[in-house]
Amino acid sequence: MMSYIDFDKSEIINLEYSLSKEILRSNRAGSYSCTTIVGCNTRRYHGLLVSPMEHLDNNKHVLLSGVHETVVLDNNTYNLGIHKYQGDNFTPKGHKYIRDFELSSFPVTTYRIGQFVLQKQLVLVEKSEQVLIKYIVLDAADRVTFMLRPFLAFRNIHQLSKANLHANTKVQFIENGIKQQLYDGYPYLHMQFSDNVEFIQVPDWYHNIEYLEEMRRGYDYKEDLFVPGYFETKLGKGDELIFSASVAEEKPSAFKKNFTDETKKRTPRDSFANCLKNSAEQFFIKQKNRTDLIAGFPWYGSLRRETFVALPGLTLTLGNEDLFKEVMDSMISTFNGCSFEKTEVPGLTLRLASADAMLWMIWAIQQWNKIASNEKTTWKLYGPFIEKVLNCFLHNNINCKVTDYGLVYANTNPHEPISWMDAVVENHSVTHRNGYIVEINALWYNAVKFYLQIAEPNHAKELEKWQQIAGKAEEQFEKVFWLEDLNYLADYVDADTINKSVRPNQVIAVSMDYTPLPIDKRKAVIDICERELLTTRGLRSLSPKNPLYKSNYDGNHEQRLMAAHNGSVWPWLFQHYALAYLHIHKKSGIPHIKRYISEFENDMAENGVGSISELYDGNPPHRGRGAISYAPSVAALLFAIKLVEDYS
Repeated sequence: MMSYIDFDKSEIINLEYSLSKEILRSNRAGSYSCTTIVGCNTRRYHGLLVSPMEHLDNNKHVLLSGVHETVVLDNNTYNLGIHKYQGDNFTPKGHKYIRDFELSSFPVTTYRIGQFVLQKQLVLVEKSEQVLIKYIVLDAADRVTFMLRPFLAFRNIHQLSKANLHANTKVQFIENGIKQQLYDGYPYLHMQFSDNVEFIQVPDWYHNIEYLEEMRRGYDYKEDLFVPGYFETKLGKGDELIFSASVAEEKPSAFKKNFTDETKKRTPRDSFANCLKNSAEQFFIKQKNRTDLIAGFPWYGSLRRETFVALPGLTLTLGNEDLFKEVMDSMISTFNGCSFEKTEVPGLTLRLASADAMLWMIWAIQQWNKIASNEKTTWKLYGPFIEKVLNCFLHNNINCKVTDYGLVYANTNPHEPISWMDAVVENHSVTHRNGYIVEINALWYNAVKFYLQIAEPNHAKELEKWQQIAGKAEEQFEKVFWLEDLNYLADYVDADTINKSVRPNQVIAVSMDYTPLPIDKRKAVIDICERELLTTRGLRSLSPKNPLYKSNYDGNHEQRLMAAHNGSVWPWLFQHYALAYLHIHKKSGIPHIKRYISEFENDMAENGVGSISELYDGNPPHRGRGAISYAPSVAALLFAIKLVEDYS
């Protein structure tokens, strides 16, 4: 019986198809393993063991780029690996021996050469920087010679390796393998087997390996990788052999047990819901007495806004309140004055937050409060912090000020975007939004009202102040943003500008628990979003009717940035569409939301297999773009599914 996610030989040998399917596994130590279903790396970010290097540059580094297996059978040599070189040259062509590929708890590739059948299974160890690959001979007429070549990179994920004279090409022998340190400052990479194998030293550079996705994205795409030699052993029917690559020397006698133990920890990808759950588990990293949330793979670190947008969906919907609190407490611990301190966490880039991130943080706490159902506890844990954040806005400490309208006015520079639409080209914001920004003010009003909901009565003086501000905001919001002739909300309003672009930011104004809009206008907002923005992959960032609309997110770096918030579809917004829609339609709206949730299931075998991409093309067929697994996207689907359950 085939798995929920599987690919057969006809799909695999079609490289145009199979090279677009990527697999990912991350762990709590901050490492990840990522490649395509045929094992041909198409990005500089791909590798079998990619680990954080705090002492080098606080970023992730590709240590083991890949391995190439070779089988000698009846005096014939069969190379199971694959790399792309110049032109359409794929060498060797190991993908043609793949019988099938399936992804359940872990990736499983089955090779067939005549009667010889070899299965390859891969797991990334949960709490250490180690990858394990198990080889099982399912069928064989005779014993065969099995060889494995490791391809080493030892470089930052954003860079590429070139052959050089500085690399230390010497290896040191250890139990059942070798260790190698290509450059000073790096840890040794320990390559070991569960059984005794022979290592033959044939040091060599493999030149000009090409990464197809980097070429398409307009970046440097050629790399030289170092191969120290190859391991060799004999295998027969029923034999199992485990290869380990780790930054520490391991005990080969423990490999088989460790492999089995690791597989038991995985959520099987045997359904749409479990794929989302499995994906959700991979965004969390625990280091230095803190827990952080990775925004996406393979290149993102921890980003403040994305953390708070995604956190409720990735934790609370799965009943993991403790994990929510760990991340939230880690974030609050870095809040100083009216900003987040830059924290150094291995393998992460913790970007400082813009103003709306603080409001999203309060929104996330609000979602936790619904689960906790204890406002006294919420106030005790988070009340003083929420009060502090609101006062930061009130006292104009974050490039925002609260005006006499009770609304937030953002005074931003063209090169410093303040909202989630933050693409910058040539030092200028692509979608410069200044003044009264619709979703920031929706978040602001909701935050103030939530504060009033949980605040203790002995805060009478403060309560009166915030009640007055909330009252003003409620009175002025509609006057400032509502476009009476068009029947929807302006995207932003400045002294001399009323931006009438149909954008999804307005849906956030009607998805909040507290909204200043009456029900007829909330319904009108939902209607315009449904007509012009809603797709099977989320909401477009701009209506196709707008002359600035970009139908596809492709081309070079600048072209992609121009499209990111001018038409590209963002799944994370679907969560707020679902919230807003069900606020209005209640139980009768469930079939509509369920239909769009089910559309995402078709994406489970695309792009980042088993996960949801960062964004999609604005036009059908809405091809996945950006990060292959994106925390806010996965969170949105989990949140929407739980929302439907609650309304049911």
